[in-house]
Amino acid sequence: MKPLKKINIYCENTKTEKSYPFGTTLQDIIADQQIDTGYPILGAMVNNTLKELDYLIYKPKTIRFIDYRHPDGRRMYLRSLSLVLFKAAVDLYPHHKLKIEHAVSKGLYCELENLITEETHVEVVSKLKKRMREIIELDLPFEREEIRTEVALRIFKEFDLDDKCTLMSTRRQFYSSVYKLDDVVNYFYGYLIPSTGYLKHFDLVKYYEGMLLVMPRNDNPDRLEEIVIQNKLFEIFREFKEWVEIIGVPNVGQLNMATQNGKIGEIIKISEALQEKKMACIAEMIHKKKEDVKVVLISGPSSSGKTTFAKRLSVQLSVIGFKPIVLSMDNYFVDREHTPRDKNGNYDFENPHALDIKLFNENMLDLFDGKEIKLPKFSFSEGKRFYDGTTLQMGKNSILLVEGIHGLNPMVSEMIPGKRKFKVYVSALTPLSIDSSNRIPTTDNRLIRRMVRDSLYRNYSALDTLRRWPSVREGEETHIFPFQEEADVMFNTALLFELGVLKRWAEPLLQQVPPNVPEYSEARRLIKFLSYILPIAEKEIPPTSILREFLDGSSFDYS
Repeated sequence: MKPLKKINIYCENTKTEKSYPFGTTLQDIIADQQIDTGYPILGAMVNNTLKELDYLIYKPKTIRFIDYRHPDGRRMYLRSLSLVLFKAAVDLYPHHKLKIEHAVSKGLYCELENLITEETHVEVVSKLKKRMREIIELDLPFEREEIRTEVALRIFKEFDLDDKCTLMSTRRQFYSSVYKLDDVVNYFYGYLIPSTGYLKHFDLVKYYEGMLLVMPRNDNPDRLEEIVIQNKLFEIFREFKEWVEIIGVPNVGQLNMATQNGKIGEIIKISEALQEKKMACIAEMIHKKKEDVKVVLISGPSSSGKTTFAKRLSVQLSVIGFKPIVLSMDNYFVDREHTPRDKNGNYDFENPHALDIKLFNENMLDLFDGKEIKLPKFSFSEGKRFYDGTTLQMGKNSILLVEGIHGLNPMVSEMIPGKRKFKVYVSALTPLSIDSSNRIPTTDNRLIRRMVRDSLYRNYSALDTLRRWPSVREGEETHIFPFQEEADVMFNTALLFELGVLKRWAEPLLQQVPPNVPEYSEARRLIKFLSYILPIAEKEIPPTSILREFLDGSSFDYS
């Protein structure tokens, strides 16, 4: 009898190389090496590519097992918990479709469509949570199967998942993945964990007309996130839900249909017009406070479109009699040697102390008093502040528009009286979803924007951007997001069609990320995500569009 072939496996967790029989699973390796990360192992990076624990090994591999503390571990946990909620909804309210919509208040907002019962809202949520607990206690397996797409379409039709049918039809793949949990099926564009028994920690609470699915904390999976009420942010999502209904494109499948049918030009025009209308409304809000307001502080996370928003708002303000002056807080960066460093010793430009707060406040107050100031500039290549002779003075009807990530942090404008400030928070809060069970994280939208812009204007590779992104996100969580509810108004810069446009630019960049770096897994995830979206030509995007800030062809000067 021919001996069973063996292959060498290197485990990064134990720093051990060992031979295993052909066809060994990741679960087998965990048991053999008694791997313990301190928390339940949810998946593994196999040659820097995410795999489920039933994955079979047929070639030599380098493996790193991950738990909830890894970003992909959290995604696996959330997808799996979403399928448990889906099953609970089918079990208790089979005629009402579950919609998983967006992240808000440290949770995931979900709704049951058209739910009118004799029960109270609280009772409905309580019953769903109880049923989820029962499903988790049963420790049911999540079963994944690759089947012909035509078969998958029939299955999805049986479960009234029309949005998934549209998505699969426009994706045009021979085979599709279907996840089964007991007697229900669904589709997710990423992997799940082995079974429901892993999902020990979660909560489901009443929130507005729906419910909030609360996840464990990133750094401590044994504790749940504390809900942070974000009423203003939620209202922006609600507003854009109405916009989606106006445009008629709630998900990627419908967007693809519009692209195929030649109707994408109309969607581009309506999307841009809705944004312009909102900007005009914000300008009117400022006009009503014109006797007091001297500066509009525009804040938002990386790649949210702050600069173009400021320039377009200045146009709207000009229409109603203001003389806007647009400034960037980047002018007030301290010299590089005084820049704070993060925990890894890298320069922390997301820290508000990277700005000369004292000089900024003094300049603002002098301008309000009608004084002329010397405007500082900052050289990013040299890491130094300089003056090139540019001066600034406010005249009659002048108003300052200052954009920067720290605009809403009270510390940054601490010397400026409250009545003098009007605060705007902007972000790319995409209203589009892949389907009713798969949302599009706003961070993915912004990351793809930044990747394209970094390549075009900063000569950075996709790998450079991916390596920097975790630090950027950490800075946002610490220094930006806690202050977003301070805004007088919020503005969503996301455009329904933009991912189809950015796909043309982002995919070639992501394909260049080499397999031997940890960021390869994230690159593959984004490539898979973009594969669902049909490419959209940029020819109909106006030169004033916020999207032009990340591509080319803008009529605004960004120098």
